[in-house]
Amino acid sequence: MPEPAGVVLGSIDATPLEFWIGVSAGQNVQLDDMVVVETTLPSGPGAPEGGHVRFYGIVDQVRKKYEGAVYDSDAFRAVAGTLPVDVSYAAHVQVTRIDPEVFVPPHPGDIAEVVRGEDFQRALYFDQMERRVAVGVTRSGEPIYANLEFLDGTRGAHVSISGVSGVATKTSYATFLLYSLFHSKALGSDAINSRAIVFNVKGEDLLWLDRDNVRLSESARTQYARLGLPASSFQSVAFYAPVKKTSPAPLPDTGSRQDGVRPYVWTVRDFARDRLLRFAFADGDDPRAQLSFVIEKVESALAYAARTGDAKSPTLEIDIGDLTHGRAQGSQTLRTFEDLLDLLDGPFLDALFPSSIASGTLDAFRRRLHAAGHRMGHLVRGDDASASRGIDWSRQQVTVVDIHKLHSSAQMFVVGVLLKRMLDEKEAQGTARPLVFVVLDELNKYAPREGWSPIREVLLDIAERGRSLGVSLFGAQQTASEVERRVLANASLKVVGRLDAAESERSEYGFLTKVARLRASLLQPGTMIVSQPEIPTPVLLTFPFPAWATRESEAQQPVNDPFKRM
Repeated sequence: MPEPAGVVLGSIDATPLEFWIGVSAGQNVQLDDMVVVETTLPSGPGAPEGGHVRFYGIVDQVRKKYEGAVYDSDAFRAVAGTLPVDVSYAAHVQVTRIDPEVFVPPHPGDIAEVVRGEDFQRALYFDQMERRVAVGVTRSGEPIYANLEFLDGTRGAHVSISGVSGVATKTSYATFLLYSLFHSKALGSDAINSRAIVFNVKGEDLLWLDRDNVRLSESARTQYARLGLPASSFQSVAFYAPVKKTSPAPLPDTGSRQDGVRPYVWTVRDFARDRLLRFAFADGDDPRAQLSFVIEKVESALAYAARTGDAKSPTLEIDIGDLTHGRAQGSQTLRTFEDLLDLLDGPFLDALFPSSIASGTLDAFRRRLHAAGHRMGHLVRGDDASASRGIDWSRQQVTVVDIHKLHSSAQMFVVGVLLKRMLDEKEAQGTARPLVFVVLDELNKYAPREGWSPIREVLLDIAERGRSLGVSLFGAQQTASEVERRVLANASLKVVGRLDAAESERSEYGFLTKVARLRASLLQPGTMIVSQPEIPTPVLLTFPFPAWATRESEAQQPVNDPFKRM
């Protein structure tokens, strides 16, 4: 049953969209409580059937003050008992739903009740969500849901998560959303074939998703149960890590996690055939500049060689005489990225541009390519052992791609290449199913507001066309003000953790109320503010502590581990 909390005040204007309630003696009303007020209208034109209108709303401000006190020093007199005063305890209610939609104000004196259960669900339109996914719980333990249709592309897609690094738990929340999608009944029959690509950008936090967390408390298990979720690890996960830079054999370059991690690398032929050279220039350039033309021309020459050679060979045979129109003879075999650098340092590059490009532009191309080769060249190899070491994100439900040990330029190469290939495959399928969810942290680096780069264009493509292709981006960033506007604008769910006070005042957080902006600078880890299309006000929630390990010390050892006793 709803709890009587107070009455609508008559000393402050009450409107259909907001009003104040006076809290009764002995009652407590706090921020984020859901309140319902029922008012009775006189019969006549415009009156609803039955004459009752219910106002649901969320408490976004509470205050107390002395009535009868005029001066600040009156507080001391009231405490001493020499000044008679009463305490006014009031709460501001932001209306979230009016049922039926008759936009009249509540009447002063109408009883206000704090709601739980079904009335709470109705207040936030959860009763109208046919397909919903759990996204957290309130501080009072009520489940909070999001409409799946705004995540799977039916009516929208994408999630934007902002907050201070190390405190806002952005990646943890993105991973929880993924867990809720895959381990509930929300996706229905789509769950079997849906996939997720998760980029592990910092540390080894995401390399233990397949292990239960031995430090999970009973209170956290209770939260999972309230959300209808099992308290366990991810059930279908594949892990990929870059090959070690100095190892002749393709071995994964990770830290404490080695078992079950596959190394990834691209063959020289893959690099040429798929036109991946542009992603080696991760810092980007103006697409109208001559350097971009040089990159495209070299890509075309390499792609031509890849098409005409042995498709199964990881190496690339360059017929120099053919490609340079007889200026040189013979061929050259590219087995490493260094071989490609040697090729482009010679007359081959000059012969591609007899007179149309200044020599200074070609020299700039060579300098930047050499810098890229030092940072990501080990990811491109032509030996036989590397031929089957690509990333197959369709093998398991969740694919974790580790990039945390790579240089920033190499990280951008891996992210750009993988997302571009995924988009190409989705376009070739011609259907939005199966769904693909992408989790990417540091979005302000990959899709910055200023400048141009190939990966920025890929992410813009996902943001603008991903909905129709069945691709949903879960992007996290410290500062939304530094992320490309179109990426943010296409996000259906907007989430913030702890925010810097100055950052919270930026226009990118216009979906937050004034009070929510103030609270965002005080949020503790595990607490988020979520805004979604069908709910007219942002809602504060918490999400359970990860049921999967986030470091080696939390990981449950496999049952069949022969070294468990040791």
